Amino acid sequence: MKGLILSGGAGTRLRPITHTSAKQLVPVANKPILFYGIEDMVEAGITEIGIITGDTGPEIREAVGDGSQWGANVTYIPQDAPLGLAHCVLIARNFLGDEDFVMYLGDNLLRQGIAEFVESFEADHVESRAGDAQVPSAQILLARVDDPQRFGVAEIGPDGEVTKLVEKPEHPKSDLALVGVYLFDPSIHEAVAAIEPSPRGELEITDAIQWLIDNGHRVRHEVLEGWWKDTGKLEPLLEGNRLVLDMLEASNAGTVDAASVLEGIVVIEAGAEVVNSTLRGPVIIGEGSRIVDSTVGPYASIYFDCEISASTIENSVILEQSRITGVEGIADSLVGKQVEVRRARTTPAATRLMIGDHSIVELR
Repeated sequence: MKGLILSGGAGTRLRPITHTSAKQLVPVANKPILFYGIEDMVEAGITEIGIITGDTGPEIREAVGDGSQWGANVTYIPQDAPLGLAHCVLIARNFLGDEDFVMYLGDNLLRQGIAEFVESFEADHVESRAGDAQVPSAQILLARVDDPQRFGVAEIGPDGEVTKLVEKPEHPKSDLALVGVYLFDPSIHEAVAAIEPSPRGELEITDAIQWLIDNGHRVRHEVLEGWWKDTGKLEPLLEGNRLVLDMLEASNAGTVDAASVLEGIVVIEAGAEVVNSTLRGPVIIGEGSRIVDSTVGPYASIYFDCEISASTIENSVILEQSRITGVEGIADSLVGKQVEVRRARTTPAATRLMIGDHSIVELR
């Protein structure tokens, strides 16, 4: 079995959560979101992985490399324009061959991983071929959500089989949303070649799966038991960060002076320094970062080579090589890489901003 991961800028026209880096490289608990998907695949025994890349391809390549750090072999498949998830399957045909495969959206976080999901698909194939049951051509993972209008939604028939998939229905008949993990056998290639672009100009994977159903193929489903976060927006990203931080174990590979206080689960990575500061866990401080005269946490992730001084930060993700000086009350925030946030020194008091594309700033 092979794996297909959709990375930053690939698949659809949705904007990344930050303009300056692929959203899948935004760290959750100081690990890029994309890395969690790769680890999930390797844990499931999948080491031949294709990564679909879009306009952030060079960043993805630099971060992931050849996959050897996970014991995997990574092939990069460029997508010239974001023409939909089914289009990703179409352009990956040579890589996938005639093997079954997992397709994984790189901005998803799954508490339980995908090993059991893959095992159940393979076991169902074995059982079906040994008996009278129809072999499933696809398997989808579903999660119950409060706002199904925002997702692709699956409708389940009286026999427990998937009967219909609807993309962002105005009046959903189910609360079962499609999680961004799919298993397919080679019949999906016929499906993606047969469908037409949707009104938004994309080849939708929901349309391809519906084509399978309409043409007599069985589509199996499972309902997710653990948590799932689609981290394409700020709130679920921060929630995913909180959930992963809660799973960490305290460790200290840096230096902490006698005037500092560590409370709860605190992870300090190699080369980090904490001076006259309070860290309220769960919190993680990245390699080479320096925390001085500050209070950080709970639920804060400070990536590598950052400097936080005379500031307070909680429930936030700070990307690499950023500097925050003399600012109190930072909360519920995502700060991009190589950003400087500082208290204004000019009078009269004014708010002075230099803000990148697709940003949200709340002032008081």
